[in-house]
Formats: sequence, C-alpha cells, structure tokens
Amino acid sequence: MDSLSSPTGAEPNLRAVPGPAGMVPRVLVLGATGYIGGRLVPRLLRGGYRVRVLVRSPERIAAFGWGDSIEVVAGDVQDPDAVSEAMHDVDVVYFLVHSMTSSKAFGDLDRTIAKTVATAAAAANVGRIVYLGGLHPAGAKLSPHLASRAEVGEILLESGVPTLVLQAGVVIGSGSASFEMIRHLTEVLPYMPAPKWVRNFIQPISVRDVLYYLLAAARVPAEVNRAVDIGGPDVLRYGQMMNGYAVVAGLRQRHIAALPVLTPRLASHWVGLVTPVPQALARPLVESLQVDCVMRNHDIDTIIPLPPGGLTRYQRSVRLALGRVADNQIETSWLDAQISGAPSDPLPSDPEWTGRTVFTDDRSRPTTASREALWSVIEGIGGENGWYSPPILWAIRGWMDRVVGGVGLRRGRRNRSTVSVGDAVDFWRVEACEPGRLLRLRAEMKLPGSAWLELGCEEGEDGLVYRQRAVFFPRGLAGRLYWLAVLPFHGLIFSGMAVRIVAIAEAESRAE
Repeated sequence: MDSLSSPTGAEPNLRAVPGPAGMVPRVLVLGATGYIGGRLVPRLLRGGYRVRVLVRSPERIAAFGWGDSIEVVAGDVQDPDAVSEAMHDVDVVYFLVHSMTSSKAFGDLDRTIAKTVATAAAAANVGRIVYLGGLHPAGAKLSPHLASRAEVGEILLESGVPTLVLQAGVVIGSGSASFEMIRHLTEVLPYMPAPKWVRNFIQPISVRDVLYYLLAAARVPAEVNRAVDIGGPDVLRYGQMMNGYAVVAGLRQRHIAALPVLTPRLASHWVGLVTPVPQALARPLVESLQVDCVMRNHDIDTIIPLPPGGLTRYQRSVRLALGRVADNQIETSWLDAQISGAPSDPLPSDPEWTGRTVFTDDRSRPTTASREALWSVIEGIGGENGWYSPPILWAIRGWMDRVVGGVGLRRGRRNRSTVSVGDAVDFWRVEACEPGRLLRLRAEMKLPGSAWLELGCEEGEDGLVYRQRAVFFPRGLAGRLYWLAVLPFHGLIFSGMAVRIVAIAEAESRAE
C-alpha cells in the first residue's frame, strides 16, 4: 500500500468516496496558503476530492502547482457573506486558521471567526468540520494562544455539525514555526541558557502524520463529534528535541542550562535575537511551551487507524525535514527541494525565515563573447588552468585544507578542457554539467557546512550573460563564523573570477 506522504498519490483507502448520487465530495479548505493547508490541498486532490479554498488574495494561489486544479472564492474568513458563499454545496470543511500573533485582540478574532464558520457550516448542512488545534493538558493554566485554540475547538464542536478536533503539539517539518525555532536555536548556539520550559515534556509529530490524520478525518463516521489528541511515538523534553536535532544535523550535543529567571517575554526577545523567527511569532510559541504537551490518551486509534508502517519517530522526522532519508546519507543537493514534493519540504508560501540557513554570493556580467567561447572557459576551470582569480589566495585555501586533513589542490583535473559529472576538479566535484549552460561544483574541502559553486551562461535582454553563484549551507555556529571570516575575500576571489572569465572568453571570441 502506498504511503500517504508519497508524492505519487494518496492512500487507496483514504480516497474520496462518492456520495449517494455518485458525486465526489467537495471540501473547503480555510487556511489553504498556510503551512499545513498548502500541503493538504494537493493530497486532497490526489485523493479524488473536489477542492475549494477561501482566500483574501487569490493571486497567492498562483504560487502553487495545484492552483489551476481548485475552485477559488475571494473573501475574508471574518466575512459571514464570503464564508456562506464558500460553504455552498460543501461536504467537509477544514478549519486551519489561527492568529499566531502577539496582539492582545487575537482571542476575540479567533472566537469571531470560529462562530462565523460554525454558523455558516450549520446553515449549509455541511457533513463534517475538521479542525487542527493544539495539544494541551487537562486542567492546567494554558497560554493565551493554547486557550484560544481550545476555545475554537469547543465552538466548532457545539455547532451542530459533526466535528473532529485533532489536537497536535510541535509539528516537525521544514517551514513549521515550532520546528524552525528548534532548528535555528540548535544550529546557532553551542551553549544555550534557556527558560525552565526546556525540561517540559513534548510529544512532537511529523508533518506527514498530521496530513495523514487530516486526510483520513474526511471519512470519519458522522456520529463522531469530539476532540482527540494526536502525536508521534516519542515523548521528549524540549532540550532532548534540540539535541536530537543536533545528532541528525551532524552537530555536537548542545549544553543547555535551565534558568528560572527567563520569563516568556524575555525568552521571546532572546529567541527573536538569535533566530530569524519573528518575535511576534516567537512569543506565542514560547508561551505555549510552559506546560507539558503530551497525549492524554490514544482514542484517535479507535477512530483512525495508524498509518501503514506506524507513526514517524522524531529523529526520522528531522531527517526528512533536512532532506536526509537515511542515517548515513549526505544532504541532498540544494536544488532537490524544488522538485521532491515531500510534505517536509519548503513551499512557495512558507515564510522567508523558514528552511536551512543559506549564504550566497551572486555575480553576473553581460558579455559579447560567443556561447561556445564562454562555455570553453567555464568548462576548463581549475587544475592547470587555475581559477581565474589571484592564484595566491587559492593556494592558501588549498594549503589550509591540507592542514586539516583535506585533499587541497593536489587532485587537479582529469582532462584540461572537458569535464563530466563525477569528475574531481581540485577540491571540488562536478555535480552537474549541462554543456553550454551550467556547471555546478560541490565542495569536498573540509568545511563547517556544505558549499557549491555554479558557473553558467544564459540569454539576457541584450545578449549573453555570465552567471556565477557561490552557495554555502553553514553547520552550526562554526559555519556562520566561517562565512563571516571569508566574506572580505569574496570581493577579491569571486569578483575577480567573473571579470577574468568574461575577459578571456571575449578575447577568444575575437580570435576566432
């Protein structure tokens, strides 16, 4: 049986079941451009459902590959008329909206939206509401955001429409705000003075398992009207989650000291300072970690069976989020995430601060050289031909690599004028070669991270353009410090390389 998270299709037993008149069920997704919604919609389509979305800005749908396969209603989820219009002839409503802001008015807003949706769904005789809420303990004082999520669930359950509230904790996947906070805190800080909540217990869940439950919820019997907890198989302290991430990311174990003096407000300022997660989002995340977020029961198993193969363990969830699918597999190419389509991969709608930290040096120069001449220079880079920038700087970098046990510049290249995928070029390896268009080299020098160098040519508005791009994924704090240390030399190395390559290509063109 195919996995639900497989990009090739949905679970056969979770496909849409035609109604009595043979009509395929129609679902309405509220929050379709959000983290979960953007990943759920294509799986609903592959499951055979007719999908409608309600969005304030329909043009945002164009960023998704499935934008032409759905029905779009323009409007605000706060507008009763727009919501009523979107509810027409709908069988299942997915409520994936929540105000993750530090505004004091978010509770009133969430309450208003929930009541609007509940009223419209009842009036339209919707068959089921599915709501993704937050995992929380019973009887504990909840943060304002967790309390608001619990209240929204109660409003929907009292709507008169059969409702299934799925209460999840930290969702593990690239783009999930909770996971991104773990990622950036762990990568940046080898030592972490942390609030006492790092000792609290969390039951994280993989984004692919969340999507499995959401898709299965569309087929739950009508008599089910309740809230249930969902979570992965591992119960961990927050500090253990950070160190579990470090293990998968190839980082040393982080030293974490729990300090009782760090209030949620101070902690959110600190998180906002050392990570790219906005403070307005960091604060509700931090506040929600003040209590243990662990499943109280496994009643979900009596409603929806476990996914084939079981739920995803935490470290495997992290591997999937980082593009690693086996313990010993290296990181995938930095281009792979654009084509894989796995639920843990980034989407166009994800915030700019999500995903791995990446540093780039981009340069381009228009040229009068012929494409053949320019490609000849690009393809001949390295070895005896050199790197078209001050040789002393490359010699120093090669010597530094040798000192720490790397290959240095001693390998040269197999052929002076041509290269193929897999060839060694000094301390680089040819990862991609598209003659006349692109040469991508992957660094095999000793680095606190992963690096690539792209050289290519393309047609511009006024003729041929030489493109050059250095890409670096830092590993931990050392990787970030390394990039800052070499940054002053980039002007000499990469700028000089671009100028020299174009100059040689133009000279060769004139000589032809």
